[in-house]
Amino acid sequence: LITKVREATARARELAPGELIEGPIQFDAAVDSDVAAVKYKGTENAVAGRASVCVFPTLDAGNNAYKAVQQSSKCLAVGPIMQGLRMPVNDLSRGCTIDDIINTVVLTSIQSQDIKASKPQNP
Repeated sequence: LITKVREATARARELAPGELIEGPIQFDAAVDSDVAAVKYKGTENAVAGRASVCVFPTLDAGNNAYKAVQQSSKCLAVGPIMQGLRMPVNDLSRGCTIDDIINTVVLTSIQSQDIKASKPQNP
């Protein structure tokens, strides 16, 4: 799995050379500057402690992280959001609420509209 993360990070850097991309990096070091200062002591890292987007290596890992943050922070969380598929597909857990369903339907609808808008129109 770590090999796939390294390969994906390298590929992301190739596709978006102007973006700050780091990986693999543990979540705590990615979002907490105090943790990053310890884990990256003496190393220059523009992302550590300041990450605004985290990509997880599997759907299970992303789902676990999103649920942990949602439950511990009591904030609104919408996801997991799956990207890179030909058509919009998103996931709901068995324990989802009605609001989770509504938010996911809205998000999936927006993704569908974006796909439709990006396709060439027939005259």
